[in-house]
Amino acid sequence: MIPSLPLAFAYPAVLAALAGLPLLYILLRITPPRPALMPFPPLRLLFGLRPKDDTASRTPWWLLLLRLAAVACLIVAMAGPIWNALQEAKRPVGPLIVVLDDGWAAAPSWDERAAAAARWLEAARRSAQPAAAVPVSGGGREITFIDPDKALNRLHALQPQPVLGNRLAVSQAIESAAARYPRPAILWITDGLDHGDAQEFAQRIAAVSSSVTMISSGRVIYALAGAENKPGGLFVRVLRSLAAGPAQGIVRALDRRGLLLAEASYDFKGAKETTAEFSLPIELRNEISRLEIAGERSAGAVFLLDERARRRRIGLVSSETADTAQPLLAPAYYLKKALAPFADIREAKPSAADPVKSLLNDHAGIMILADVGVVSGQAHDALARFVEDGGILVRFAGSHLAGASDDLVPARLRRGGRVLGGAMSWEAPKKLAPFGRDSPFYGLPVPDEVTVSRQVLAEPDPGLAAKTWASLSDGTPVVTAARQGRGLIVLFHVTADTTWSNLPLSGLFVAMLRKIVDLSEETSEGADSKTAGEPRAFEAASLAPSRTLNGFGALGAPPAGVTPIPAGFSGPAAPEHPPGYYGPPGKSVAINALGPDETLSAASFSGLGFQEEPLRVSGPIDLKPWLIAAAFLLLAADMLLSLWMSGNLRFFAPRTAAGLVLLLGAILAGPAPSSAETGAADISPRDLGAALTTRLAYVASGDQKVDEITRQGLISLSRVLARRTSLTPGDPVAVDPARDELCFYPLLYWPIVATRPQPPQAAAAKAAAFMKQGGTIVFDTRDALNARPGGPPTPEAKWLRNLLEGVDVPELEPLPPDHVATKTFYLIDNFVGRYTSGTAWIEALPPVPPDGTARPARAGDSVSPIIITSNDLAAGWASDPSGESLLPLVPGGERQHEIALRGGVNLVMYTLTGNYKSDQVHVRDLLERLAH
Repeated sequence: MIPSLPLAFAYPAVLAALAGLPLLYILLRITPPRPALMPFPPLRLLFGLRPKDDTASRTPWWLLLLRLAAVACLIVAMAGPIWNALQEAKRPVGPLIVVLDDGWAAAPSWDERAAAAARWLEAARRSAQPAAAVPVSGGGREITFIDPDKALNRLHALQPQPVLGNRLAVSQAIESAAARYPRPAILWITDGLDHGDAQEFAQRIAAVSSSVTMISSGRVIYALAGAENKPGGLFVRVLRSLAAGPAQGIVRALDRRGLLLAEASYDFKGAKETTAEFSLPIELRNEISRLEIAGERSAGAVFLLDERARRRRIGLVSSETADTAQPLLAPAYYLKKALAPFADIREAKPSAADPVKSLLNDHAGIMILADVGVVSGQAHDALARFVEDGGILVRFAGSHLAGASDDLVPARLRRGGRVLGGAMSWEAPKKLAPFGRDSPFYGLPVPDEVTVSRQVLAEPDPGLAAKTWASLSDGTPVVTAARQGRGLIVLFHVTADTTWSNLPLSGLFVAMLRKIVDLSEETSEGADSKTAGEPRAFEAASLAPSRTLNGFGALGAPPAGVTPIPAGFSGPAAPEHPPGYYGPPGKSVAINALGPDETLSAASFSGLGFQEEPLRVSGPIDLKPWLIAAAFLLLAADMLLSLWMSGNLRFFAPRTAAGLVLLLGAILAGPAPSSAETGAADISPRDLGAALTTRLAYVASGDQKVDEITRQGLISLSRVLARRTSLTPGDPVAVDPARDELCFYPLLYWPIVATRPQPPQAAAAKAAAFMKQGGTIVFDTRDALNARPGGPPTPEAKWLRNLLEGVDVPELEPLPPDHVATKTFYLIDNFVGRYTSGTAWIEALPPVPPDGTARPARAGDSVSPIIITSNDLAAGWASDPSGESLLPLVPGGERQHEIALRGGVNLVMYTLTGNYKSDQVHVRDLLERLAH
């Protein structure tokens, strides 16, 4: 393509035909020779008669120009003119590298970014440039220049990632590609964030490129970071990349089921950081599992909360009377300071007759008794029931407990205490030993400066070692614990103040209490009392991913390549650890896209000399149909003028003239009015075209990634059908069952996306009518990896059940090996796609006849109206024009892709031809009839 400003031509060689217009002009001006005069006397009677019509000896110049203009329009139309090619004219020739920032910051404007990249790749296709689409998430993957059509297919398969990529790794790959293809042209579609590497990346690509063009949306990026559940409420940091744009917004709080609990407003007031506050009761704050910025679709605008963000209500009872003059002498002072960051401390009112019962009535989840001796009477019974029902009782030793005898302790205690300098003392204060693997404190560092000078000793009964969570360097237990019912009793054999040890002055004291508070959720879920006191590992070495966020901020199944996080990992997210939940349900750990102290910084590209292009530009316009229409109008005008000049216009049939006028009016007016205006049936031209050409259809789920994969899969299947069978289907179409007419499509593929809302009742009703009228719907839950035989249904299965409630669904069975759908074109065993472990369900076959003969493939001549699978068929079909699979398959291999396509061919053939192969039972009768 030779670009011009602002017009370009796809086939410029055709314009050479314009050189023939002068010759055509000469030919049109040629007039026949004058007639010879022959004398004929009777003709003298005609002399003097004046003819009514005169015929010009030459064609008028303006009519010649009209005809030449019509021919010129046809010539230029055949050359493929493209208007608005100004941007393409500025684009350099040679290899093209399209670098696409595909982190979460690009998600809000992802469609515009993909469209901008597609414009450049389509221009490269028209100019036969080799190209490469390089997502930043690909890192240092080798860059290979390929045909722009293949690059476009790979571009369409890209989706924003929940983490920000490494640009410097991409720059190394670009430098390697530039060594093979010197001075390539680079288009960088940036998200506008610095990432800490924007300047260096820009300088490195400018050094190896002939021309660098940058496209940025200029959109302000918003994100959430560092949520804290404090005593006054839940606070979350709201960030933005530029101190511009909308300064106010709303942060929404949702629970585990996705229900809205509260909304909090924020106002930047000219700054780049602010805080949103949720002033809710602690019970509601503990139910929040997800915070998100309203109107923002990105993983950075979502903040996930786990059990660590929940605040426990703790009841504190101390034997010491509060001394406001000397608070450092009270055990409650150190406990309040240690627990305040992650728990709400409740103390009984001074007027309370029984402080223990008073705090239990206040729904405390953990009770702490600081040097409380004997708990008796109703308080003892209430505290015992509290532990039996799943509560945690934490006790600290002291002079009162050392001289008392109480059964609400994990181990038998020896009267008195072990005192530095006493009869059973050690010569010097003892240090703590490292925590054992069976202790919940395992992994916490033990400071050398923590020492113990006095403690309450435990009797060396059998099983004491299993109850020991922490011990001194000589093996003496300093923290013991035991289960009682569904709850837990923990005893610190030292005081909560500094009289017996300096443990309350260390950060280890805070960490140990945090670990105990975290166990409150575990005990509330229940535990077998028979396992009380047995050794157990409280913390796994690693946590497997459970659900992860995609780039748009939606939770779903973790993608391939995600690895477990080590124990104690707190983020932020990384490519191998995307944001989401890790670990088993109820004990999962939340990893977020941004760390608690991170900020957003806009990238600065001043002084780099890059060419800049806006993100949204009007695309090129194909002028060919308009020029053909103009040529038709000019030729029609030539015909009318010729009739008028010859005087034959009056003989022109009025009906013909009226028809011509209507035709011209239709061309000028454009498309006919919609059915809503005319009152006609709501049938679109696309559906009318499907009545003439067989097309495969799919239900648009609303999830952009899933819909694009489905479209690519059906395109690939249609291509295979045209190549291997006698069917040449048209391009697949997306339909909305609630609005579109379905009767034009024999097969409807419906991918299930559990995160999307249920369609309206009208959609289910039309789908039911479609199946009753002979259509077939393939429901694909795409959850073969998550479904477990005999286990609870997956979210996709629940979504499908809700959809089919009230729909007359026939009895289903797993696809039998003798079903006609397994042999309509290929011999297959199952319908496989991206996965192979799922089972296909189809309308149940009739029972085997009593005589043992083979049962027919179907009871009637129709096909099954419904097929349910979980193998993600469309993802298994999707391939590029060369036949390579677009997505990784599980377990994988070219063979799986081929088997998936064969299953798709069988599905289409089965839908279109029915069970014709089962009619072999009538072969004998047919042969006998033919014999006669």
